[in-house]
Amino acid sequence: MTQIGAVQSWWLGVTLQLILAGVLLQGYAAAQTTAAPHKEPMRPEKGIYVVNSSNGTACLLASMGLQLNITFNSVSQNKTVRNIVNLQPNVTKSSGSCDADTASLRLSTDSEKTNLTFFFSLNTTSNKYHLSNVSLSAAWPDMKEPVSADNSSLDFLRGTLGFSYMCREQQTLTVSPDLSINTFQVQVQPFGVSGDQFGAAEECQLDEDDMLIPIIVGAALAGLVLIVLLAYLIGRKRSHAGYQTI
Repeated sequence: MTQIGAVQSWWLGVTLQLILAGVLLQGYAAAQTTAAPHKEPMRPEKGIYVVNSSNGTACLLASMGLQLNITFNSVSQNKTVRNIVNLQPNVTKSSGSCDADTASLRLSTDSEKTNLTFFFSLNTTSNKYHLSNVSLSAAWPDMKEPVSADNSSLDFLRGTLGFSYMCREQQTLTVSPDLSINTFQVQVQPFGVSGDQFGAAEECQLDEDDMLIPIIVGAALAGLVLIVLLAYLIGRKRSHAGYQTI
């Protein structure tokens, strides 16, 4: 009887671990689907932007949804506010340039008088590129004065020459105290473009973590289930053996 009680206690402990693992899995799933703050607009539409070289061939490809977070002095509210605006691809013009180790993508809208430029740099020794500079100028109707921001010491969207950088998860690129940019479903290739198609994608760490965590949790749950089954079988065998000796 003592053996049966010990097995039952052990069974209860493992069952509690299973319940805890299930709660953790549900919590992870909830965290992945948590809605954005109520004041934020809906997820921005993904735009496709192409920069051509002097000979007319594509030299920079970008596909992404963009959301601007800008702090400015509001005329209507008579105070400093932070406004979040989606960049609309259908009213956004793209241009830019490509050199051996630098490339730029300029996005502009006439209605909002917004000019956003991404600058990429290539290290020709390591064949690695990154987003090194972002500049913005905006003159929205509600702004008391135009807003400008520029940061030339950034290190975002890192990739390898000949490959595209991809990140499906939302990222926030902090440019200055008055400007940050939310990116969605980014795929960009500023160097080594062949034709009009992206090269093989190098996925960001956020995407890799998003895939890895459910695998780890699932494997842990499967392992606990196996342990419970083995414990149950061992417990049944011992309990039958105990009854036979009485």
